Amino acid sequence: MCGIVGYIGGQEATPIILEGLKKLEYRGYDSAGIATLTTGEAGIRRSEGKLINLEGLLRDQPLRGSIGIGHTRWATHGRPSEINAHPHKAGPIIVVHNGIIENYLQLREQLRQNGHTFKSETDTEVIAHLVEEKLASEPDFEKAVRQALLALQGAYAVCVVNERDPDTLIAAKLGSPMVVGLGAAEFFVASDIPAILAYTREMVFMEDGEMAVFHNGVARFSTITGSPLDKKSRHIDWSPLMAEKGGYKHFMLKEIHEQPRAVRDTIAGRLLESEGDVYLEDLSFSDRQLAAIKRITIVACGTSWHSALLGKFYIEGHCRIPVEVDIASEFRYRNPVVDEHTLVIVISQSGETADTLAALREAKSRGAMNIAICNVVDSSIARESSGVIYTHAGPEIGVASTKAFVTQLIALYLFTIRLGRATCVIDSATGQRMIAALKRVPALLEEVLTLDTQTERIARKYMNARDFLYLGRGKNFPIALEGALKLKEISYIHAEGYPAGEMKHGPIALIDEEVPVVMLVPSNSSFEKTLSNMEEVNARGGRVIALCSTGCEIIAERTEDVIEIPLLDEDLDPLLLSVPLQLLAYHVAVLKGTDVDQPRNLAKSVTVE
Repeated sequence: MCGIVGYIGGQEATPIILEGLKKLEYRGYDSAGIATLTTGEAGIRRSEGKLINLEGLLRDQPLRGSIGIGHTRWATHGRPSEINAHPHKAGPIIVVHNGIIENYLQLREQLRQNGHTFKSETDTEVIAHLVEEKLASEPDFEKAVRQALLALQGAYAVCVVNERDPDTLIAAKLGSPMVVGLGAAEFFVASDIPAILAYTREMVFMEDGEMAVFHNGVARFSTITGSPLDKKSRHIDWSPLMAEKGGYKHFMLKEIHEQPRAVRDTIAGRLLESEGDVYLEDLSFSDRQLAAIKRITIVACGTSWHSALLGKFYIEGHCRIPVEVDIASEFRYRNPVVDEHTLVIVISQSGETADTLAALREAKSRGAMNIAICNVVDSSIARESSGVIYTHAGPEIGVASTKAFVTQLIALYLFTIRLGRATCVIDSATGQRMIAALKRVPALLEEVLTLDTQTERIARKYMNARDFLYLGRGKNFPIALEGALKLKEISYIHAEGYPAGEMKHGPIALIDEEVPVVMLVPSNSSFEKTLSNMEEVNARGGRVIALCSTGCEIIAERTEDVIEIPLLDEDLDPLLLSVPLQLLAYHVAVLKGTDVDQPRNLAKSVTVE
């Protein structure tokens, strides 16, 4: 996620903004920039890469002024570059922005027709031009910003300054975080507390649909439509490290709780509800090309491989095209059978995974069509693929993947709808039903996150176990694998995931009163079979932890450790089931005292074979 810092007051703005941006480096970024106002003129400095590059530029070309805005960019629209870095300027208007503007293409075209010229590939530049456009008929800066914001669809946190009104800074938010720091006749704006904690501990947390106007030592809060608000400040006593983690004890826990937002961002602007279809802006394949696909191979490593296994269920179940799932480190060493009628999908959070990149190159050398699912714009895999579906999870600091996994599943589901519509296997009514279910996921994830305390209680009960088994059927088998991986990664407890039906072919020999068995038993088409497997565990004295659908009394009667999740449908229940498994692994690891965010021997991105 991008980082915003703004300042207005009696001090020089540049050092404050630069220091604030440094405090947001943990969020990840690919470029940075600062703009300040002095005597009615804006100075802007931007650079690609790390903040040290921007610091060097500012040493050579310093900026003066007591009002300014700064930004670290995590690319979504447009590759990482100086021209796409924020701030963006149109006429007298300068803007920084976090979030995704869903209707930016339509607004961009309208503004072009009105004579505006765009320099970048970003959705953010549209905001600057839109405010400039409104100023032409509404000279009041504040009113022009309100009018522009009301035309935006999507999510945003924005800071806006105006060369013609050099004593005013305006901030607003809808769906992206923003906090205001209160000083003595000075004000700080940031996308996260750490950026401004060194300057003030009195914070005002802005809510969706709110706007703040800072002018001549006074702050006014209102709704974007103009209704005044009486906002109360809150004193923050967090340590700087706790502030970086948003008050959470670990980055992993923070990222688990960011999953509803990550899903919303990944589907934002992509759902064509009335058509029962989706828009994948960087896919680059026509319906005719997609209809020519005879088979699909999905290639990935680790957690991404688990998402690929579920993607196989999605694509085969809905599109009726055969799908093979390959581990990237094995793919190019077995003389794979791919050709021009094969689509190879590679999945990598970082876009730099060495084995996955090598698999992509192997597939291309054999003439296969190819696309990537990844989280980092303009990464190596994204650049070398013929098409990309970007997830918008934002940077993931914890080594154990959580929100990246869930957004990969969302990307695969979106691709399934697009492929099914292109091949006419999914009709519009079915597509509409799939989209309707998908839209419910963020709210249901928020509901599942309320199970945190219950999950911690279960973790405390089983934290000293030496082995765990995770069992699931069908679409939940990959989730069993992922749950086991999470536990072994961060707690160092041996854990294995199996298809529940395979239990009698070996794993049942391990079951006794010392081995917890995590059973995934939602009320779906395989419920009765999985229930029978659970009974087999009970009969051998196994200790069952059951994840089931809300209100399933038969499960509660058969085991004392039950985690109920809200029912959605057989396609998307696995996403909801994955969250308690993440929490279970997290709490076991915390109780055992391991390094949750940086577990031993592991790296976030494996960039060597």
